Amino acid sequence: MGNGMGTVALLLLLFVYFLQVGGGLGLEQGHQTERISGSAGDVLEDDPVGRLKVFVYELPSKYNKKILQKDPRCLTHMFAAEIFMHRFLLSSPVRTLNPEEADWFYTPVYTTCDLTPNGLPLPFKSPRMMRSAIQLISSNWPYWNRTEGADHFFVVPHDFGACFHYQEEKAIERGILHMLKRATLVQTFGQRNHVCLKEGSINIPPYAPPQKMQAHLIPPDTPRSIFVYFRGLFYDVGNDPEGGYYARGARASVWENFKDNPLFDISTEHPTTYYEDMQRAVFCLCPLGWAPWSPRLVEGVIFGCIPVIIADDIVLPFADAIPWEEIGVFVAEKDVPKLDTILTSIAPEVILRKQRLLANPSMKQAMLFPQPAQAGDAFHQILNGLARKLPHDKSIYLKPGQKVLNWTAGPVGDLKPW
Repeated sequence: MGNGMGTVALLLLLFVYFLQVGGGLGLEQGHQTERISGSAGDVLEDDPVGRLKVFVYELPSKYNKKILQKDPRCLTHMFAAEIFMHRFLLSSPVRTLNPEEADWFYTPVYTTCDLTPNGLPLPFKSPRMMRSAIQLISSNWPYWNRTEGADHFFVVPHDFGACFHYQEEKAIERGILHMLKRATLVQTFGQRNHVCLKEGSINIPPYAPPQKMQAHLIPPDTPRSIFVYFRGLFYDVGNDPEGGYYARGARASVWENFKDNPLFDISTEHPTTYYEDMQRAVFCLCPLGWAPWSPRLVEGVIFGCIPVIIADDIVLPFADAIPWEEIGVFVAEKDVPKLDTILTSIAPEVILRKQRLLANPSMKQAMLFPQPAQAGDAFHQILNGLARKLPHDKSIYLKPGQKVLNWTAGPVGDLKPW
């Protein structure tokens, strides 16, 4: 925590000053917002319709619908984007029923819908399932074989994407499923220089139920009476009680340094007022370690709570459209013990500008997967990302008889039939 009671008193004075200057969600008296300047704002408001055509493979229901019927909880967990993206594309104006005119091909496989009793995805069958689906489309349509997947995209929203494991060491050992090495991956995992992040991937936010958050909105002029807010685990007691592995130690460090600091409202308990409390906070901690898929990031943007991102080398969702440096605060993992000093040293006018940007509706829209889809939402941002990759370079098309991918690469267990 801070260095003595004198520091705490100074922090409290600064906190009161912030509230007097910031007044609620900011600034939201009069609903002041600020448009994102330059190309980022234009990109965020792009309309993908007319810029690309997507062919959706029709797979047997065992790859998608039947899996969901077995466990409907898949519709509400943070990896549900793979399901809702499929549904969106089926009725999207970018869909084409003529594969000969398609720019992109989409294979709807629900790889995160095998859940434990506690609702956590088990990815162990995912590689076999994905391999089976690719074998199917390559046998029944000619389009995969023309490029070995270079004009195909797959939604792989699990912890380490197409490495298909929830433990980083095992995920690194596995690597990205070899059959997906030429495809574009749409995933929540994002860390620079990591084997599980393929160059050219499209990073997306985790799924957060839009209706649930909408139901908890409070008046925008509600004063922000909490300086720093966080709810969540600090230690993975079962697997990492020391706190060194879980979130790379960032969460454990937050707890040890600030559990007794009056400016830090942090706890493992989730109150019924969780969403409302977040809207009363100036800063929301996002001690992500390697994981941009934490719902805390989405919730912070939606509720105008400045995200404090603690994750070295992170690649954030839609980074070419959302100006994260302008709306958030980045803190190096080694600097967590200095969080109080870092946050209280931010100039009030900087905080006010971040709040105005966060109040921009287009910023919030880009982080959500609403049903039905809405202009500028996360579905459309994914399509915008795909459209920006067009036209495909001619080099992706293989010559007759040419092969690039080794279908038998990877762990022996992946070769078992699914």
